[in-house]
Amino acid sequence: MSLDPSLLQSLADRVGTPFWVYDAGVLRSRIRQVKALTSPPKVQARYAMKACSAARVLREMLAEDIWIDSVSGNEVLRALRAGYPAGYDPAKICFTADVFRDEALKVVLQNNVLPNIGSPNMIQQLSEAGYRGPISVRLNPGFGHGHVNACDTGGPSSKHGVWFEEAKAIAEAAEAAGQEIVMIHAHIGSGPKFEELHDNLSRLASDFAKIVPVFPALRGVNLGGGIPHDYRDPNADFPLNLLRNLFAEAQEDLSRVAGREIQLEIEPGRFYVAPAGTLVSRVHDVKATQSNAKGEGATFAMIDAGFVDLLRPAMYGSWHRIEVVGKADRPTEPIVVAGPLCESGDVFTRDEAELLQPRELPRPVPGDLMTLHDGGAYGYAMASNYNSIGRAPQVWLEEDGSVSLMSRRETIEDVIDLETDEPLAL
Repeated sequence: MSLDPSLLQSLADRVGTPFWVYDAGVLRSRIRQVKALTSPPKVQARYAMKACSAARVLREMLAEDIWIDSVSGNEVLRALRAGYPAGYDPAKICFTADVFRDEALKVVLQNNVLPNIGSPNMIQQLSEAGYRGPISVRLNPGFGHGHVNACDTGGPSSKHGVWFEEAKAIAEAAEAAGQEIVMIHAHIGSGPKFEELHDNLSRLASDFAKIVPVFPALRGVNLGGGIPHDYRDPNADFPLNLLRNLFAEAQEDLSRVAGREIQLEIEPGRFYVAPAGTLVSRVHDVKATQSNAKGEGATFAMIDAGFVDLLRPAMYGSWHRIEVVGKADRPTEPIVVAGPLCESGDVFTRDEAELLQPRELPRPVPGDLMTLHDGGAYGYAMASNYNSIGRAPQVWLEEDGSVSLMSRRETIEDVIDLETDEPLAL
């Protein structure tokens, strides 16, 4: 989807470039799709808030009773500030991690948040802190596939979770510590194809059914996220109704094996928010290199957005649709889109092998706006202050056309505010 050029120009004049704009209508459409998937009885949707933890987005989720999967103590606090209730019954906020970092353990204890542990020693750490409440366990099922190899969330190369064959041992350790395992969880990633996701989810549900008897206090099973988003084709249509049927059947099977009602959960992140967020930048120059013995020359469009704003292309070689605003009907040519950072990797058009991959784009001129699409997931959420650059502002576009500022542009005062010269007494 392309946003109205005049709107983008007005926003650029108002807040400067680069900036993020989130389309409320697109986000709500994706929420409705997930709600339809989880409409069978005892099937519940969560939101993996690490994808985009903005308060405005969290409030949209809360309004539709989408529960939260958080992965840090601060994410728990953000969810609480957005209005989510603490507590275990129901556990509308779940904390998933392989390590208790910073204040996470304290936050979990003080707010009665369900800990979803991914490392066995976390049971001991909870016990030493005096915790005797319910827990969830993230298991590594031995298989799974992310959108790139670096994102694999299951299998021997994945750091996440307790190895599946250790389920009985982790159950015994929890019982010895006075902690009831009320949920088991795994995340197998989205994989490259919908069919693979469907097959992997079916396999995961079947594998979970085999170990349900190991957990006598079990009340829930979480199959993770993984609903795919097609970054190359915004109109791609996945047969999501097949997932609805799968979830309904899995919930019934798990409940039958357990001899009691088991709640089935899923926790998409990317699917909700990816298409809702667009990064808007301005072209500052167009320049070229010449071919020589080292390689072919290229035409570079130099924009003011960089990997401090959208890291995924530099980190994973991820592909995002790019448009030169208002020039969709112009002839195209191969263009490399590069950012302002003092870093050779600050290029948005690379492949997974880190080689330049020019896009067929209308030739821009300085002053043109350029949009990078489908960045709502892991865009602003992964932004940084590298080169001491402040994070870009975020704008909310309501369905009636009204706009509001979700977060302002960071200043140098914001960036250096944490610096200190405080002596430490040892």
